Amino acid sequence: FFFSSRRRHTRFLPVSWARRCVQETDAEYMGDLKRIIQESEIMKEDDSNWPVPDKIGRQELEIKLGNTHISFTTSKIGSFIEVQESKDPEGLKVFYYLVQDLKCFVFSLIGLHFRIKPV
Repeated sequence: FFFSSRRRHTRFLPVSWARRCVQETDAEYMGDLKRIIQESEIMKEDDSNWPVPDKIGRQELEIKLGNTHISFTTSKIGSFIEVQESKDPEGLKVFYYLVQDLKCFVFSLIGLHFRIKPV
């Protein structure tokens, strides 16, 4: 997910692509994205009891929805068992499933973007 074109210069490509893609898409897609985030109820969660990022890696999610701005950070989640064994399994489960939903959403947009239109 990370791309570095210069030393000490790191850019998170999916975030920048998603931001550009959402800006260029219809209000319907933006509404779908907001609905996915709101229905997940991630804005009620707190990452203080989630696993701390380690040498294996980290996952970050930053959401700005209306006047609310929230950021989450946790270690890489390899399997759902890690979610269940955490100190806050319910909160981390919300994060885990939201990330899965957002991946599906982004991959669907990519598929729509590159779909060949019949002549």
